[in-house]
Amino acid sequence: MAHAAPVGALTGPARTPDVFSPRIHLAARYGVPVVLGLVYGYWAAANRRDGGPITGWNILFGFVTALAFVVLCLAVATFAPLLKRELHSGVKSAFAGAAVGFLYSQSGESVLRSTALGLAVTAGVFLVFFYRYYTHEDGEGNRIR
Repeated sequence: MAHAAPVGALTGPARTPDVFSPRIHLAARYGVPVVLGLVYGYWAAANRRDGGPITGWNILFGFVTALAFVVLCLAVATFAPLLKRELHSGVKSAFAGAAVGFLYSQSGESVLRSTALGLAVTAGVFLVFFYRYYTHEDGEGNRIR
């Protein structure tokens, strides 16, 4: 006995609904980098003081580091999606590797070890991002939605 096929079966999977309003998306677009930047700045300042007393210079260093992180994060989030998948992956992974390498360097380790760790993180993040973008784009580089 034959049954009718469901309506969406032949047209492919339905797109998931967007449950958040444009206002929430806008707040998240700028709120998430700011919160990440504040956490990053605190972490860098804590690494730099190495358990010592909190000073005014340490607080200033943390806020300047947070500001630089927020600006770079917003720039990467804005301009990286405009690039091809290789450069898109490269820009995001370079940002992640530089951020980790900088944090590690603030703990007093050598520049070579910080660079090696940053490059290792960059390579790992690049592989993950490249795989994701490569499997979510068609042959011409257009994103599949």
